Amino acid sequence: MTASAQSRDFPLHRVTARRRLGPLTWAACALSALLCLSTASFANKANDTLGMAYDQAPENIDPYFNNVRIGVIIAANVWDTLVYRDPVTNEYKGQLAKSWKQIDPRTLEFDLREGVKFHNGEDFDADSVVFTLNYVSDPANKATTQANVRWIEKVEKIDQFKVRIISKEPFPAAIDYLATTLAIHPAKYYKEVGPTGMNAKPVGSGPYKIIEYIPGKSVTLERNANYFKDSPKAAGKIGKVKIRFIPDRQTQMAEVMSGGEDLIMHVPKDQAEKLKNLPHLQVLSGNTMRIVFLQMNTRDGTPAPELKDIRVRKAIAHAIDREAILKNIVGGGELINTICTPSQVGCSSDGATIYKYDPALSKKLLAEAGFPNGLSIDIMAYRERQQTEAMINYLQAVGIKAKLGFMQYAAMRDLARGNKTALTHQTWGSNLVNDLSASTPVYFGGGSDDVSRDPEVIALLNKGDNTVDPAERKKIYNQALVMISEKAYALPLWSLPVYYVANKDLNFKPYHDELVRFWEMNWK
Repeated sequence: MTASAQSRDFPLHRVTARRRLGPLTWAACALSALLCLSTASFANKANDTLGMAYDQAPENIDPYFNNVRIGVIIAANVWDTLVYRDPVTNEYKGQLAKSWKQIDPRTLEFDLREGVKFHNGEDFDADSVVFTLNYVSDPANKATTQANVRWIEKVEKIDQFKVRIISKEPFPAAIDYLATTLAIHPAKYYKEVGPTGMNAKPVGSGPYKIIEYIPGKSVTLERNANYFKDSPKAAGKIGKVKIRFIPDRQTQMAEVMSGGEDLIMHVPKDQAEKLKNLPHLQVLSGNTMRIVFLQMNTRDGTPAPELKDIRVRKAIAHAIDREAILKNIVGGGELINTICTPSQVGCSSDGATIYKYDPALSKKLLAEAGFPNGLSIDIMAYRERQQTEAMINYLQAVGIKAKLGFMQYAAMRDLARGNKTALTHQTWGSNLVNDLSASTPVYFGGGSDDVSRDPEVIALLNKGDNTVDPAERKKIYNQALVMISEKAYALPLWSLPVYYVANKDLNFKPYHDELVRFWEMNWK
């Protein structure tokens, strides 16, 4: 092996060796799981209860006050939106709205369905839409997902079953947001209890209703027997779904191996491949809309002032072998060169600066910046720990000692918003929205998650959000994406595939939007 090849491979070998289950450990786990099958396996099918384990817990079940993936999954199953986007054809279909039309460049008018009821018996009508969207789009109410509603100026009631949604500026992505992220609450109930009460006793109108929620522990859904028949979502077939929040990956693995759980997701590639050998399980995978990137805090007051020097940021970018990590650890997906999902309207990498793996150049840049002996820095992460550890090892190889802080997403997000992080290993699924406005501006548009706050970038992204002409819009967005890459505010990494492990008796289909649709599932 040449010296350069050794340098390229060494950091990756260290992380995979540390994180992989050894053969004896794996054999013991598999034997233990198989011994449990006679009593535990398929018990959930017998009880018509689907068991799922997930590693992150939502801070609030109200879909506007959390932005972790499990919160998005729960929201899609428990709540409805005005419009529904077919995940295969991308066709928009009426859900709580029967039809809609564009009145002028800023105004959408919706004719609403009649006869729909929320889980608590409250009737759905224009008041539900008006109160929900006006409440969450008001910055004073501090919705966690403010980026999804910041385009709304106001919502007006025309009559009991007709509303108008007026945007601050022309906003061509409006329908996609209304079809994916903007759940509708019962007005009377939400006025009474607010987000705190909605978290304690959630009420939606979707194919499943929440019958028990133990914060930080579990949430139990039950099929909504009265779900309205004209919805493009199907009525649920499985009686109950119980989601347990289990942060430890090995505990999740043991549960699904023994039959204690029927479904887990985000399983590391090497471990998912081992589980294929167990006859009672199925392993499914696919690429997703989720992108992964390393964000660098250059704000005034950053805890790592070194990051204000572009040479340090570029050194970090050149130190990481993205291709090797993608091939050996991620196991799917594709490299990205700008901070957006490639399929999103407006996403482009034309003209972007691409940071090739070059440890010698990385060391040279560090020396030029005044750090010939390297530097120390903190890196925060909340999932895909193997990937973070691989990056840490590559950084160490050029003299950058990165200390890992691994935590729940809400904790990491709040630290970043409080200007208390240096490097953050971010992943972002755009809340299902297939438009660049749901990705790049979240982290570079001047909002609470922007840790670079570049006024030129912010202005370009705002202009792109409100430009109607598709070609001009893409051109403006591309200028912002190129600027972000040139200034190395973040290192784009890859799109993230998801590996699911499920009970073989479960009919389950994964989608590119990373949304688990319980209403489509049934037992074989």
